[in-house]
Amino acid sequence: MEQSWSDADRRFADEVRGFLNAELDAGLREAGRWMTSVYADHDASLEWQKRLYARGWAAPSWPVEHGGAGFTVIQRYIFMRECALAGAPPLSPMGIAMCGPALIGHGKAAQQAYFLPRILTGEHFWCQGYSEPHAGSDLAPLKMRAVRDGDDLVCNGTKIWTTHANVANWIFCLVRTSRLGRPQQGITFLLIPMDSPGVAVQPITMTSGEHIQNQVFFDDVRVPVANVVGTVDDGWTVAKYLLEFERGGSAYAPGLQVRLQRIREMASASPAPLSADPLFAARLAEAQARIDVLEVYEFRILSAAVRGGRPGIGGSAMKILGTELSQHLTELAMEAAGPYALTFQPAAGAAGGPNQIPHAAAVHGPREAAVASLKYLNDRAGSIYAGSNEIQRNIIAKAQLGL
Repeated sequence: MEQSWSDADRRFADEVRGFLNAELDAGLREAGRWMTSVYADHDASLEWQKRLYARGWAAPSWPVEHGGAGFTVIQRYIFMRECALAGAPPLSPMGIAMCGPALIGHGKAAQQAYFLPRILTGEHFWCQGYSEPHAGSDLAPLKMRAVRDGDDLVCNGTKIWTTHANVANWIFCLVRTSRLGRPQQGITFLLIPMDSPGVAVQPITMTSGEHIQNQVFFDDVRVPVANVVGTVDDGWTVAKYLLEFERGGSAYAPGLQVRLQRIREMASASPAPLSADPLFAARLAEAQARIDVLEVYEFRILSAAVRGGRPGIGGSAMKILGTELSQHLTELAMEAAGPYALTFQPAAGAAGGPNQIPHAAAVHGPREAAVASLKYLNDRAGSIYAGSNEIQRNIIAKAQLGL
């Protein structure tokens, strides 16, 4: 792919590398290099967002008129790849990659003027209120109620698996405003301040010990009707639009390429290198071919988005291919790590939240190998979050094949 870049694109790549070399200090590189999940350390992520915002690069996919970088599709790919190579911590997707596009696509002018600048600076840090105890991959049965009372909606219910709700100051929610018609009808997309009276956050500690997920409770929480995005009872339209960008708004391939190269290096480092095994070498080559195919597909989807299009079912395809390839790489990394992967060593990784399980501060063996099992366990959720991959296949079957 690089051979087709223009001189301007190559100069842009040099510009990005120069910026990363100047702005990525050792702490930020650590936070990105040793991540164990899709989320970086909260403080590191916010600090990196501030530096990107100062450069005008916090939102590569947003239109320039809304404060975005206005990158071409090639520039977006270059930017993502160079960030992955440099070990930059990713930004939280909830604001810039999810709520922001929803507001740009369906928000009122006043909402865009108020929220978008604050999303860019990180002043507003968002979490997503979609899943409920009885509504996950299939969101239509959600039960959280929002009843009109004058100029307010009074909200009661709960949301679960809410990433970073413990540090967010805003949440975008799907709420039930009507029970007439199909389950997808009567749902409203609502923006709620987390400091509203009646909002309570309960942590969910994972078996790995990490605290990233939460359950959020709403008890007679009053929210202005002005915080509805789109129209009352038509939030499903906004939610589908947002999910397209959650699943297909960025490329998986750049990060996967970097991870595969690190697996090669780890497999070659041992006294009896696994890379010398022809079967393992063949599996590495197969993974490379699959990533190359995904890269070409992502270029097509990103190119359509740059021209003003929407990811559509391409977002579902990217989500399936990207998350399943990511899980496959964790399996290869476990093999390359050998016996070091058998030991639980949270200190080796840079988690997206604090670890609640007491553990040794020292790391035994190569750090790359010690992180392999942490990433493997965390990445099992990849094929479930943002709509399970089974649901994504159903979407493709219905929309593309008419099944």
